[in-house]
Amino acid sequence: MAATIIFLLCVCFSLLSNAHNVHGLARWPGGSSTRFYEFKVQTKRITKLCNTNDIITINNMLPGPVIYAQEDDRVIVKVINQSPHNATIHWHGVRQRLSCWFDGPSYVTQCPIQPGQTFTYEFTLVQQKGTLLWHAHVSWLRATVYGAIVIYPKTGVPYPFPYPYEEHIIILGEYYLRDTLQIEQAVLASGGGPPTADAFTINGHPGPNYNCSTNDVYKIDVVPGKTYLLRLINAGLNSENFFAVANHKLTVVEADADYTKPFTTDRVMLGPGQTLNVLVTANQPIGRYSMAMGPYMSARNVPFQNITSVAYFQYLGATPNSLSLPAALPRFNDNLAVKTVMDRLKSLNPASVPKEIDKNLFVTIGLNVQKCGRQNPQQNCQGINGGIMAASMNNISFIRPNISLLEAYYRKINGYFTEDFPGAPLKFYDFVNGAPNNAPNDTNSFNGTRTYVLEYGTRVQLILQDTGTISTENHPIHLHGYNFYVVGYGTGNYNPDTANFNLVDPPYMNTIGVPVGGWAAIRFLADNPGAWFMHCHLEIHLSWGLSVVFIVKNGQGPLETLPHPPADYPRC
Repeated sequence: MAATIIFLLCVCFSLLSNAHNVHGLARWPGGSSTRFYEFKVQTKRITKLCNTNDIITINNMLPGPVIYAQEDDRVIVKVINQSPHNATIHWHGVRQRLSCWFDGPSYVTQCPIQPGQTFTYEFTLVQQKGTLLWHAHVSWLRATVYGAIVIYPKTGVPYPFPYPYEEHIIILGEYYLRDTLQIEQAVLASGGGPPTADAFTINGHPGPNYNCSTNDVYKIDVVPGKTYLLRLINAGLNSENFFAVANHKLTVVEADADYTKPFTTDRVMLGPGQTLNVLVTANQPIGRYSMAMGPYMSARNVPFQNITSVAYFQYLGATPNSLSLPAALPRFNDNLAVKTVMDRLKSLNPASVPKEIDKNLFVTIGLNVQKCGRQNPQQNCQGINGGIMAASMNNISFIRPNISLLEAYYRKINGYFTEDFPGAPLKFYDFVNGAPNNAPNDTNSFNGTRTYVLEYGTRVQLILQDTGTISTENHPIHLHGYNFYVVGYGTGNYNPDTANFNLVDPPYMNTIGVPVGGWAAIRFLADNPGAWFMHCHLEIHLSWGLSVVFIVKNGQGPLETLPHPPADYPRC
């Protein structure tokens, strides 16, 4: 199987319309300049957890097909929507240099691909290599519409760590028995919180701890003494997760597709949208060992799935029915376990961090409760104290327009957004411990499609501050179109006089878990024109409005100017 994939990938300009969902690969491909894929958005009948349901997939696969490429390759993906639902695909972590039209978030950079329609995404992986992911970016469709992006170094360029015997993709996910699009609609109509997932999954498999799932288990066969590269991806909808391999150490070598200084740990935590590459050496007695995925829940009084998903890390020579040794996962609210790993994340090489800052932004993030103004409060105001749940940045809940915001900006169509998102909160106070919390009387947010405009070339520092209005919580914040340097983070309220910054080798990420009851400082250069979404990657928070759009203006000349939209650009 692996040899077949390598052969396919070595064929220049090959159309991988029937790509195999291969999650193990022994060696990277020879490389070509353009990769063609065909994604068919399709309904698939699937039986899991003792139930048969229809889910939306790409090419009838869960997870979907892997996008394989090399650094600087051009990728062309034709998406054919054969489902009854609107669809878009976001290429999470791809920089999209001068290709904002193909970024994918619905009503931000494009209108959805409607049933029966086709749209072709085209982008170049400029100076990018490592593990990323793709997923649907409309409603809650990404619960089952997701897959890996594996970008290999250029031919002849080695990894900066010992070459692994094999590579395996490990995608953490969530599975719901109900239609997730209907769940989102019902949750928003109720004004309350979402249901928990019915199962965690590893590469689409719940594992033996769930009903009717004894044989629905993912397995890696390993050779004693060999070292394996696991490409970890969290594609979950509403859960952050711990991951560990029983009795084995994980050596972290990459985060969000950027090499890190290697360090060894017993477990890691990934928020939705985050990726980690880890090395695992099969240096234990022959047997079957659990690869386990469990919950990290930092918010107070929020229900969550607490059954661990298990896959097998199985040594050759182990008896087929041998018991798997359990993996030790941290407690669900172990904030120290999360901080311990984050503290050790450093870029492999000295970083080109912006030292001088042109624009200092301060953005609070958190949940709100709106006062009930609906006709049937008992049915439609099921939030805290009879209110309606919401979320915000700088106390503004983002409302997506009914057309493409990028197109409205590009074509100067007025009336769909404003350019007045505040660069700082209207009021400073003790955000963590002294926030107003008499819901719903003093916990309201403002609604609006408010954007923040940056001149091309602006050197930006952005402080992300968690708030305790409803509950402090770790928020995985993702910025489209950019990587950023995480120069600092801490607990409590951000204080510039006491904050410690790393301006030498900070991690270079696209999704940062803002610490529960704390803050994170990121820096980036606004050198990619377009309309770029920044949002919490917990889908319920995105539905509630925890997002904003940065508009980056054109610079000088064609290499700093957003091109025209493509001919097949979807219409609303």
